[in-house]
Amino acid sequence: MLIDASTGSTDARDRLTPPARRPHDDTPDTAGLFGRLVDLEDGPERDDVRDRLVAAWLPMAHRIAGRFRERGESLEDLRQVAALGLVKAVDRFDPSRGAFESYAVPTITGEVKRHFRDRMWALRVPRRVQELRNKVRVARRELTLNPGTPEPSVTEIAAHTGLTEDEVGAGMEALESFSTLSLDAELSSADDGHSLADTLGEPDTSYDVVVDREAAKEGLRRLSERERAVLYMRFFEDMTQSRIADRLGISQMHVSRLISRSCARVRDQATERHGSRRGPGRGRTA
Repeated sequence: MLIDASTGSTDARDRLTPPARRPHDDTPDTAGLFGRLVDLEDGPERDDVRDRLVAAWLPMAHRIAGRFRERGESLEDLRQVAALGLVKAVDRFDPSRGAFESYAVPTITGEVKRHFRDRMWALRVPRRVQELRNKVRVARRELTLNPGTPEPSVTEIAAHTGLTEDEVGAGMEALESFSTLSLDAELSSADDGHSLADTLGEPDTSYDVVVDREAAKEGLRRLSERERAVLYMRFFEDMTQSRIADRLGISQMHVSRLISRSCARVRDQATERHGSRRGPGRGRTA
């Protein structure tokens, strides 16, 4: 920088020149190794150069992995994922397209983000919802930096992030959905050892109705047309025995006997089929 001795001011050209970017300590000069890697055929020598490149840039991969710590994954596992991204970057890099760091950083970062998206979520969540979750999480942290600051409202988070309140709501729901809870987990408020599964659902008698109907189908098929007609009018059209008798031109007593006999045959047929499915030696107990 040029400084005027009489005024102490800097030269205007120097003031307009941005300071040179300071490289990270973990960005080694490996242009020569990449040049060799491109020219080498597959074999032990190429593998050796590739391993040297990965080892040289591994500290950078670890630095990127450190950005994602405290997100529910151990730092060691994150470093392994970042190292895998580094290997992919080394294999795919074209030295003629610029500096390796410019290509490797987004490649490694993307690999770590994919790890969170594909492996860390217990349920498959759309990428858009995951992004909303991250924005809401960051906004909540930024809005509560000062000690004693109350939890921000949905409206405040929406104003801070530029999202709609519905989007903030989806992100907040996703914050609570990162992991699942086992149905066998004991409830903290229960003293009798009840699990979460004990609080979900209730007996559904409709299943019994379905089973009974299926069991009765074969017996109904074996009835005569008149017997089926009598049962249909009695149980589906809710007709009295007198009305059925008038429609068929028979006595009420005859209708009563038809209903009793038909129901008994259907019941016996269903019981027989049920017993045969249970197999020999597995009959009902009293």
